[in-house]
Amino acid sequence: MSNEDITLTAGDAEVSVRPGNGGRIGGLRIGGVELLRQGERYGCFPMVPWCGRIREGRFLDGATVRQMPLNSPPHAIHGTARDGAWRTARTSADEAVLTCDLVDPWPHRGRVTHVVTLAADSLTLTMSVEAYDDSFPAQIGWHPWFNRNLGGQDAQLDFKPAWQEERGADHLPTGNRIDPRPGPWDDCFGMPDGVDVTLTWPGQLELKVTSREEWVVVYDEQAEAVCVEPQTGPPNGLNTLPRLVTPLEPLEATTTWSWRRL
Repeated sequence: MSNEDITLTAGDAEVSVRPGNGGRIGGLRIGGVELLRQGERYGCFPMVPWCGRIREGRFLDGATVRQMPLNSPPHAIHGTARDGAWRTARTSADEAVLTCDLVDPWPHRGRVTHVVTLAADSLTLTMSVEAYDDSFPAQIGWHPWFNRNLGGQDAQLDFKPAWQEERGADHLPTGNRIDPRPGPWDDCFGMPDGVDVTLTWPGQLELKVTSREEWVVVYDEQAEAVCVEPQTGPPNGLNTLPRLVTPLEPLEATTTWSWRRL
């Protein structure tokens, strides 16, 4: 199938999916109100086969040091799939399935599958990475840009992490876990019982971002948007907390955004 934009609908919710722009969610409208920041770089893009920054773009792959392009110097950031060509495997009124082959500069052959499922009160995203030939470390995550303001008061953020990853001057976790500090943040937090973050636009909408994964990056240093990014490991995790994908065992993760009107 082609990589043309896809529109999903359920109730008064509408989602646009953009295979030709990194497989991202281009928009989420509820009752005609757009929740995601608009623009080629925004919406919500899949982070795979790694999330956040890799220190100096290098990671240990077995006994081999791999070098990724420094697309956020001096680091490599957010994986390769958001720059990749995604294909539409199948669609229905409320679901789209996209695939993306892992190719250069990633050193291993594999495939990413992204399932986008819309209900009247929720959006569920499930992503998996499978290896074709050999095993490799990988991560999965999502990077949504939620509009800070929907025409009323600014969004309020509520979550109760068990810890915050101390951030070094290089923007990467130092390896120390500290008590959560007040924002603004560009930081990774640990939620061992699963990611559970609530965004509230007072008098308008409440949206919960949940996932069985225990890592979430919150980025709210920008005036226009608030990012809540569930992921399978912390930034630089290919080095510090690698999850191995093998030909027999893919890596899979899911996040659900559920909402209610206020």
